[in-house]
Amino acid sequence: MATSIKKIVGASLIGTTIEWYDFFLYGSAAALVFNKLFFPESDPLTGTLLAFLTYAVGFIARPLGGLVFGHFGDRFGRKTLLVVSLLLMGAATFLIGLLPTHASVGAAAPLLLTALRLVQGFALGGEWGGAVLIVSEHGDAARRGFWASWPQAGAPGGNLLATGVLALLATVQSGETFLSWGWRVPFLLSGVLVVVGLWIRLTITESKVFQEAPPVETPPILGVLRHHSKDVVIAIGARLAENISFYLLTVFVITYAKTLSIDNSTVLGAVLIASAIHFVTIPVWGALSDRVGRRPIYLTGAAGIGLWIFAFFPLVRTGSFALITLAVTVGLLFHGMMYGPQAAFFSELFGTRMRYTGVSIGAQLSAIVAGALAPVIAVALLKEYGSAVPISIYLGIAAVLTLVAVFLARETRGADLAAERIDA
Repeated sequence: MATSIKKIVGASLIGTTIEWYDFFLYGSAAALVFNKLFFPESDPLTGTLLAFLTYAVGFIARPLGGLVFGHFGDRFGRKTLLVVSLLLMGAATFLIGLLPTHASVGAAAPLLLTALRLVQGFALGGEWGGAVLIVSEHGDAARRGFWASWPQAGAPGGNLLATGVLALLATVQSGETFLSWGWRVPFLLSGVLVVVGLWIRLTITESKVFQEAPPVETPPILGVLRHHSKDVVIAIGARLAENISFYLLTVFVITYAKTLSIDNSTVLGAVLIASAIHFVTIPVWGALSDRVGRRPIYLTGAAGIGLWIFAFFPLVRTGSFALITLAVTVGLLFHGMMYGPQAAFFSELFGTRMRYTGVSIGAQLSAIVAGALAPVIAVALLKEYGSAVPISIYLGIAAVLTLVAVFLARETRGADLAAERIDA
């Protein structure tokens, strides 16, 4: 029996929200506490840099996760792999909440932290492709941008949830209590969230598009390289500005605010409000891409963020809650113009029996050079130059590269996914 598109969207949205909650929670904790608990012998900014390096490790594992999950997802279906990814992510996040710190076990602490971060990255690398595809393949071509954008909303949804829990704890607990044990609570909460997500995901059915597609004997990755190498490069380029901007706006901003002696509650509150707006507007951009095309919306977002980043850091430097909120909100609106249409756009680039592999590899390879390194490069530039201007130039260059990639891509709006099968 076929599952309704609304139920598919709900299952994907809840699952991706939980996965991104787990992933973003680590990034926020890296900026707030991991530098002190796992790298205590370093000066504050160096400790933060080391914490973000372990954060980056999660991105390095993402292409491997995308390749493994994509291979089996293209052969056996999207649903099973989505359940596995959620279990892996939830278990790793829960165990982070139980980790001993450097004070207890010395150098073993950051090693264990890094190992669990690798598992998180592996799981998320496989999650994203499956979540957007199962929605794209269930939905109709006319509204695919809208429906497929809902799993994308799981990213700000997860960030909203992670930031909200951390902001609440920072408000009700003293700094000493939060550093002692309070930071563990959001990680342990992941265990409850995963149970809810699994219960929902187990009730959905596989897409008809996948079920009716003829199987291929060649490994999907070879089909991608043979038929879609240009599309992989386009996906990598398209994600550069989108991925870098998101982590600068939501993760690095916490570290940057700390260097300015701005209270954690101020910047966390600003990110919380901006993420809420981001969450509700992503489907708007997806729906708009159904009317005017994927490329126009994506290009506008890339150009906008490339310019806005030069206003972003001066606004944060004011220390004003209202202006920091404005800075993050406008930045995330431009990000959403790229991220909203992205799921449908990438799905429409690839053939059915290599689609999971194609979108995963394209998206996750970019994550290494973009999202993984963004906070690390930003901290290093800030440490070297004592200014945010080089960071703005860094994102500005990425925006130009994204503009070029999307400009060279074909418009995919309205593509028939079932008709675009390419045998490997």
